[in-house]
Amino acid sequence: MTTGPDRAGHYVQSLERGLAVIRAFGADRPALTLSDVARATGLTRAAARRFLLTLAELGYVRTDGRLFSLTPRVLELGYSYLSGQTLPQVAQPHLERLSRTVHESTSVSVLDGGDIVYVARVPTARIMSVAIAIGTRFPAYATSMGRVLLAGLPPADLDCYLASVRPEPLTNRTVRDAAALRAELDVVRLQGWAVVDQELEDGLRAVAAAITDRSGCTVAAVNVSLHAARSSADSVRRDTLPALLDTAAAISADLL
Repeated sequence: MTTGPDRAGHYVQSLERGLAVIRAFGADRPALTLSDVARATGLTRAAARRFLLTLAELGYVRTDGRLFSLTPRVLELGYSYLSGQTLPQVAQPHLERLSRTVHESTSVSVLDGGDIVYVARVPTARIMSVAIAIGTRFPAYATSMGRVLLAGLPPADLDCYLASVRPEPLTNRTVRDAAALRAELDVVRLQGWAVVDQELEDGLRAVAAAITDRSGCTVAAVNVSLHAARSSADSVRRDTLPALLDTAAAISADLL
């Protein structure tokens, strides 16, 4: 969590801590003990307990007395954002057409800190061991959409990200350091798309392209996910990339 004397006077630390408790849960951590939450957030057990019990009173958390988990009510926290945005609604029909064309899963995500967050998706056969739904998060450095979104950052923001990122080796192919990642992003920025080959999960290959606003700034990314055993990197570039680029351009045009 953010610390330091240079915070603005209006900063509400208790809100930051409450949000950190909610964010401690995830697809790989759906149920946590009090100790787990304290460890994940850096809070004391007593503070974590107060936040968890408050969230339970409000209906955002449930507990059996030992384990805590989120309730569907937490979706309300993101609904206002999603319902107020045109991107998911604009993108969905384009994703459906792209999925019918390439016969693979298609998605759109945005960048949130160091993660991508899925905001629209058309699944086909399940590829990953973790089910992907709206709101699913993955580290940007290991994903095709993340590479596109990072490459579209202003230079100062990218420098800040690269100075702080510590890539975790999710597979034996995952990029391992910031210098190598920067080199990859330089290529992505020039070509406007990214292929990531089994860096997030073994057997998963994905290709992504940028969705831009009227000023040409990258605001989101669209991708196609494929089984690595069914498609080579060359075939992805030859057979999938053209349709993906057309879709990215169509979504961008509809957002104008």
